[in-house]
Parts: sequence; structure tokens; C-alpha cells
Amino acid sequence: MGLHVVVGAGPVGSSAATHLANAGHRVRVITRSGTGPELAAVERVAADATDAVRLSELARGAAAIYNCANPLYHRWPQDWPPLAAALLAAAERTGAALVTMGNLYGYGPVDVAMTPDLPLRPSTVKGRIRARMWQDALAAHEAGRIRATEARASDFVGPGAKSIFNEMVLPRVRAGRVAHAPVNFDVPHSLTYTDDAGRTLATIGSDERAWGRAWHVPSAPAITLRAAAQRFAALVGAPAPRLREMSGPVLRLGGLFNPGARAFVEMRYQFQRPFVLDASATEDTFGLRATDLDDALRTMA
Repeated sequence: MGLHVVVGAGPVGSSAATHLANAGHRVRVITRSGTGPELAAVERVAADATDAVRLSELARGAAAIYNCANPLYHRWPQDWPPLAAALLAAAERTGAALVTMGNLYGYGPVDVAMTPDLPLRPSTVKGRIRARMWQDALAAHEAGRIRATEARASDFVGPGAKSIFNEMVLPRVRAGRVAHAPVNFDVPHSLTYTDDAGRTLATIGSDERAWGRAWHVPSAPAITLRAAAQRFAALVGAPAPRLREMSGPVLRLGGLFNPGARAFVEMRYQFQRPFVLDASATEDTFGLRATDLDDALRTMA
């Protein structure tokens, strides 16, 4: 089995590394601090992934490089461009496929279930950053310089996942406290389990049918965040959730003091209307299926 290089050891990067190791591959996880899953088949290396020369050295002979990095939300404009450029350069220098963990920001506001063949029409700064990353990788792929693919997920759930629902809502539901969040709790919203994202990355990074296009991570059927919070409360034995939508003015006021809140303002549209991911192409092509939402929520119970 070949060498697979995973950049980032958050919940998704660690999951991808674990699935690759369990499939018999050698895995090298790169983070600034040298963290990662403690498995015999996983080598953990401390390095700066924006250093294209160093990254290329670490990826020499690799079958694929996985971009599972997660810059601070408010620093995307500063941190993503050099990191994406280094990953692209490393893939071109080494011949490794570039496999990116993406999201749905690039589609912009839509009124239909999102499929990977929707045009990228971002309406936000962060959406344009994600769209540009994929467009650059796809252009290099079409020019024959690299092989590229991307997995796109909705808002994450799972231990350690970074999302509004996972961080602002579920801890307060567990504690029986009122949860305030800048979301409409009563419109359907897809939630993606982090381990499903990791498994999808490991799959498309090892299958040439994935090259040259994006794939959506299989996710449980969309439900309202109110219903998801109620299901979590039942699983952990908490009282019925008390949920309050944070208004736009309050969110913007919070943004004066909190850079994360300020960075979220432009993305609030995703939580004001149905936000539904369609992963049928991934399911039909690779046979992957989403983890049941209750099982995903149970991992945090």
C-alpha cells in the first residue's frame, strides 16, 4: 500500500488518517505541533504546511495529499491562500493527488438541494476563497499538472467539530440552559458527521474515479436544528431544549468584540433558509452511506 499524507489533525483529518491506516496504507500526518492519531501505521510530523519545499519533501513518493487544514475562521483571507498554494505546489512537484476537504460556501445562496454539479456562485469573502481554491486545483488537473478531487460537507457534528450547532447549541442543551444562536431553528439543515467526511476523503483519495470533480459527503437526511437538538437532549437525558434565535443586530454587536462572530455575519444566510446537501452521486459511485444522525449525536453523549 502507498503513502498518504494528511495535512491537519482535527476531527476530519484524524478520521481520514485512521480510515487510511485501517485500509492498510502508510499515513503521514502533518501539523504545526506534530499531533495526530496514535496508530502504528501513522507517522506524526511537526511542520509548517505553508512551506512548499518542506511539504514537498514530506510528500515525496506519496499517492495523495489530503488538505484537512482548518485555519482560524476570521483569518481565512490571510491564511488560506498561502496554504492552498503550497499544497498545490507540493502535489505538482511530487505527483501526489490533491484531495481537499471543502464545504458548500462556494455555491452561494440557492433554493434547491445542493449537488456537486451546481455552478460556483459565491456571494461572500469566504465563499470566494473556497471557490478559488477548487478552481485553481481543477485548472491544474485539467492542464495535466496534477490529479485533484474535493469532498464537500455541510455543518459538522461529532466530537470536537467546529460548527455553530456543535459549539453554541449542543453544550447548552446538555446543560439544560437556554441556547442562543444566529440560526433559524425551524428550517431543514443538513448536518455532516465528521467521521463520514474522513471516510469519504479516504475513499476518493484512493479511487481514480474521483479525479477531476467534487463529491458531497453522505450526510443524514436534513432536519431542523430544533429537531436535532431535541434528539440530542433525549440521548443525553437533558430537559427539552430551550432555543432562541440570535438577531442580526445582536450578532453584529457581538462581532465588535469577537472576531469569530464578525467572520460569521456574512455566512448567516445559510441558516435562514433550507440548506440541504445531496450526496447521491457519492453514494451511487462509491457505495458510501451516511451514519444515522442519532448515532452521530451519540458519539458526543
